[in-house]
Amino acid sequence: MFDIIKTEDRARRGVFTCSHGTVQTPVFMNVGTQGAIKGGVSACDLKEIGCQVELSNTYHLHLRPGDDVVRTMGGLHRFMNWNGPILTDSGGFQVFSLAGLRKIKEEGVYFSSHIDGRKIFMGPEESMQIQSNLGSDIAMAFDECVENPATYDYAKASCERTYRWLERCKTEHDRLNSLPDTINPQQMLFGINQGATFPELRVWHMEEIKKVDCDGYAIGGLAVGEPTEVMYEIIDAVEPHMPKEKPRYLMGVGTPSNIIEAVARGIDFFDCVMPARNARHGRLYTWEGSINLKNEKYRLDPSPIDPTCSCPVCKHFSRAYLRHLFVAGEMLAMRLAVLHNLYFYNDLMSRIRAALDAGEFASFRQKYSEMLDRRI
Repeated sequence: MFDIIKTEDRARRGVFTCSHGTVQTPVFMNVGTQGAIKGGVSACDLKEIGCQVELSNTYHLHLRPGDDVVRTMGGLHRFMNWNGPILTDSGGFQVFSLAGLRKIKEEGVYFSSHIDGRKIFMGPEESMQIQSNLGSDIAMAFDECVENPATYDYAKASCERTYRWLERCKTEHDRLNSLPDTINPQQMLFGINQGATFPELRVWHMEEIKKVDCDGYAIGGLAVGEPTEVMYEIIDAVEPHMPKEKPRYLMGVGTPSNIIEAVARGIDFFDCVMPARNARHGRLYTWEGSINLKNEKYRLDPSPIDPTCSCPVCKHFSRAYLRHLFVAGEMLAMRLAVLHNLYFYNDLMSRIRAALDAGEFASFRQKYSEMLDRRI
């Protein structure tokens, strides 16, 4: 399932295999929340820009079109015409971000739909059932993502509940995979580490959840407002306690620098809405830093977004043209910008893997970690 083929200090170069293909790691998963990348990007586009894993949202797909609809259509792979690996999150982060619209109990969470206000219940079993209906390759365990800052007592109680929920997820996940009509009986389960910004609580929780035999483990509840250095401190605290032979996933992260620094700390999987969201607002990534394409200085600029980039956008269009599309409010602006940024992120991971293969990741990190986060 997961083979580590090379290491450089804590950084890992691996190969992950699941029912819909082989993934070279470290990997960035492109976020298609409702079965599509925001900005008019389809599954066919994802192949062209080097995407290895697509990530979809359990909560949103449960509300519409409904996981029963996706199951009837043969699962998410067929529904969105993507034949590569898919990871589905558990819905936990979205449910807990509803704040006043939800009530947490031991059995699960009662909440109101953000679409029409209807009352919905989701617990560990329901999350596993929804993700089984979607037929993803990786299902994430149902957890509670607490706000930062949180009190120690609340964070600890939440961790304890998340552990109990993980045990229930594992039981239900095993049952669903054993059924004869399951969409993807090889679906894997990843557990999630929580503990807010308390290193000792994070370590304790990691030691607990790895007692449940999951196929991989994630660090959740970071990149939600805490200082970047605090995030790195938490990863440094948790990583030594994560199983060496299983994939490690840092949820919702992050900037190019965040990714390079987290790879250096032993992380294998990443996802973030940032590249697509920034693209839709005109902030585009280059190998010298990011640019705001809406700036007046690009009005007569005939060069591509990044002269060194091989994406389909940089091959065919100028900065001046893309700026015009943004100023004119054309939908094409967002589509082309998102394609470029996602290509950049996938290319970033490819270059990280090449650096690891060559034993040159330390020099790659030294050159690019700070540079890629600067704004030109």
